[in-house]
Parts: sequence; C-alpha cells; structure tokens
Amino acid sequence: MKIIRHLTPAGPALAVLQPDGTARALSGDLYGDFSVSGPAFKPGKLLAPVAPTNLLCIGLNYRRHAAESNSPLPPHPVLFMKNTAAVQHPGDPIELPRALASHKVDYECELAVVIGRAAKNVPRERALDHVLGYTCANDVSARDWQRDGGGGQWCQGKGFDTFCPLGPVLVTPDEIPHPNALRIRTVLNGEVMQDWSTDDMIFDVPAIIAFLSASKTLLPGTVILTGTPHGVGFARNPPVWLKSGDTVTIEIEKIGALTNPVVDEKV
Repeated sequence: MKIIRHLTPAGPALAVLQPDGTARALSGDLYGDFSVSGPAFKPGKLLAPVAPTNLLCIGLNYRRHAAESNSPLPPHPVLFMKNTAAVQHPGDPIELPRALASHKVDYECELAVVIGRAAKNVPRERALDHVLGYTCANDVSARDWQRDGGGGQWCQGKGFDTFCPLGPVLVTPDEIPHPNALRIRTVLNGEVMQDWSTDDMIFDVPAIIAFLSASKTLLPGTVILTGTPHGVGFARNPPVWLKSGDTVTIEIEKIGALTNPVVDEKV
C-alpha cells in the first residue's frame, strides 16, 4: 500500500495511491485502525506523507560514507535530531539559510522509517513489527554549521527550515519486507551523485529501532532517518554545494522519487 497525504479544499487528507495515479480516501487513525473507501479521485498537491512527532537521525551509518568522511566505524548508532519544522513537502523548495548564512549546504539521500505504534525496549527480532512504512528523505546539511558552528553538536547544521524533505509516498512494510535491500540514489541537476544500496548500512533498520527504543519510547509518528551512502558533496574534489536554481531528487527502489528545487531563503 502506498499512502499519500495531499491537499484538499478542506485541508490535508490521507489517501491510498492507486496504480493508475488516482487515489482513494483513507479514513480512521493512521496509527491505529484505518480503512480505504469511496470512489477513485485525482489527488491534490502531495504533502510530506506524515507530520512527524519526532525526527530522529542516524549519522555515519554506511561503511563507504564513513570511509569517505575519514571516520572510524561507530560502535553504536550515532544519534542526532532535526527540528520537526524542517520537514518539507515534495516539490517545494529547499531554502539555503541566509539570515544565519550557510554557503556549504549538502544533500544526503536517506531511507526514512515511520514508527506506527509505540515502541520501548523492542528486541531486534520484533523491531519491524512497529514500522508503519518507509519513505524517501533528504537530510539536507549545512556543513559549516554542522562542523564549526554547533559546538560539537550536529543539530544546528541539520535543523534549518526545509532541511528534511519527505515523500512522495509512505510504503507499507508488506511491499518492502527487506528494507536493507533497496537501491538508493541522489540525482542533482540530472547528474547521479549517490548510487548505492541500503545493504551497506553499518546498523540495519531492526538494529536501529532496537537501539533507539532501548530505555526510550518511540512514539507513533516518529520518523527515523537511517543514514546516507557515499557520494555526498563535501567529500568530492572540489566539493559540491547546493546553490539556488539546483534541483535535487532522492530515489529509492520500491518507493519512488522525491524532487525539490533549491532557492535562497528570503530575509
């Protein structure tokens, strides 16, 4: 099932995408009991498929990305957080910060996991039972603020408005039984920048959920970004930074393509 959140005259609404591009209404509780009913219709503008309760992110979680970053493999998942206001919709712009200026803004394709029911102290073998679905994410990162302006913390460089595009759909686990066997790519202005597989994760999706839920409750609606493969802009020679006028697309097998233009923040 491919769940969308789209704009209607009455406001945001949930629906299930049909193979022909139409949709049918989803009613009930997305994190509980819901049903699909009514005739097919043309959906409105796509929104981020969920409004996260929390945005938890894992850094340095691909072996080759750790190598290009000249970083040792971490003994535990590296956790940081994004401001939930950083979420951006498919097709809407990534804004390069200008009030608190950054000139080193980078892309990161990531598989995002959405938690469907509360999880605490979940063992690895039952971790995927708590997943509502999967979507594409772009962990946009201001490297200057991440590395030099955050006092050793990453949240400042990761949490600007629009720095977490999500979408275009939320795919339920029945269609993705093996989240660590997916091709994942970033395409910048038509050029492939990242192209790898989620099987390169140091900590796979069940391990991440087990770690994050240990002695902590993951609320329904928690979105977990699971790390990025090699090929990011800062590691290139010369570095590649996002600039106004760019278009960046995140593609993940079985999910689809998330595309956003890039603009300067208006101040």
